Amino acid sequence: MTELATPVGRTRATTGAGTAEARLRSRFRGALLRPGEEGYEEARRVWNGAIDRRPALIARAAGADDVVEAVRFARERDLPVSVRGGHAVAGHAVVDGGLMIDLSLMKAVKVDPAARTARAAGGVLLGELDRATQRFGLVAPSGIVSHTGIGGFTLGGGLGHTMRRFGLTVDNLRSVDLVTADGERLKVDAEREPELFWGLRGGGGNFGIATAFEYRLHRLGPMVLGGPIFWPLADGPEVLRFLRDFAPEAPDELSMVFFARLAPPGPLVPPEQYGRPVLGLVPVWAGDPAAGMRALAPLRRIARPVADNLRPLPYLFLQSMVDGGNQHGMHYYWRSQRVPRLADDAIDVLCGLTETITSPLSYTAGLAVGRAVARVDADATAVGERHPGFEISIVAGWPPPDPGAGRHTAWVRKGWADLRPHATGVYANFLNDEGAAGLQDAYGKRLRRLTALKDRYDPANFFCMNANIPPSRRRG
Repeated sequence: MTELATPVGRTRATTGAGTAEARLRSRFRGALLRPGEEGYEEARRVWNGAIDRRPALIARAAGADDVVEAVRFARERDLPVSVRGGHAVAGHAVVDGGLMIDLSLMKAVKVDPAARTARAAGGVLLGELDRATQRFGLVAPSGIVSHTGIGGFTLGGGLGHTMRRFGLTVDNLRSVDLVTADGERLKVDAEREPELFWGLRGGGGNFGIATAFEYRLHRLGPMVLGGPIFWPLADGPEVLRFLRDFAPEAPDELSMVFFARLAPPGPLVPPEQYGRPVLGLVPVWAGDPAAGMRALAPLRRIARPVADNLRPLPYLFLQSMVDGGNQHGMHYYWRSQRVPRLADDAIDVLCGLTETITSPLSYTAGLAVGRAVARVDADATAVGERHPGFEISIVAGWPPPDPGAGRHTAWVRKGWADLRPHATGVYANFLNDEGAAGLQDAYGKRLRRLTALKDRYDPANFFCMNANIPPSRRRG
């Protein structure tokens, strides 16, 4: 790694390192940043402020050609590589002492309203994709935090507010532009490289760097029916038991996300509720608002809500509504599991977790999965569990001055262990530090097929800073 200590532009032409660096500089259109240079500190910091790693070089790519050059440079120098595109609580985007390939400058989005498709570069954020498609009253099914990157989100599957009507993001993915571990560019779709296309739809960043995505779009917006409803935590068991029975048969148009936390200050809850434990539900109706009001009426009659914010609102507002609870720079740790049914014991775990919460930024959240997601054949993509159920995440968040990291992570781990008897797997994008056991939970029988793809496209495990599927020769 010491060979990279010389700033780019001050090359040592008498050495192999200097020659390689000079060649990279001459071909690279984006920015190359080293420790101590302007912009380096900002570029190395990611959403999860608990990640504090220092790459030897950050390559901020301006396009796919830059990505190719960066990959080839790393292979020549035998450098470890990470790829920055979005959140990744585990900090996969940043590698100590190696090359960080940063896609965040790659922002192009092109929408074809007649064909109902969108092509987006690998550094686009979900909110940027939403704003581009909403100009034409269209959506690409995506997530619920607008500053998430489309790259990792898409390659892991893609859960969100419209999935019960339109399917997962990968169910609406038409093609991927990929840079492989050999530095080659591939166009991957169902006709060209169909097996790789299968693996990219759920297998994460294990097979290459996605520099562009093409999505199928659907008509929705600019207004949708949605907004959070809050109950005191004491009513939480009643609300969750109702949701357990209601969600599996609810219409495709209706999505539901529940959360349990301390009520945050702001306009959504009365001031007297600030800081008190609450159970919240965010229903979203992706269809006719009048029909939605009728379909949602039973939810609004459960117990006595302390706040009901259900109303027509802009789709773009909905998609960024929880951004404030997921701020950049806070420290985060989470664990997740798929729970097929909210048994009474599981409900007790969820409500008990909120009673013992260790930080006002922490919460438990669950997304109701089913309908269009479950109608896709289980073997059509690499995504794991598709049966109806709830994808539940236990999230600890705390500000950097808080010294209680051990206490907060212990809260997550205990809740995760208590919920585990009720779980059947986990969504791959929510994996954190579970290791090989987490991969098995996420992919099950698909793991063997994904390993075969890894053997073919990345046998040296060049792309290992991810929810890593190691090639077969590295197992054990």
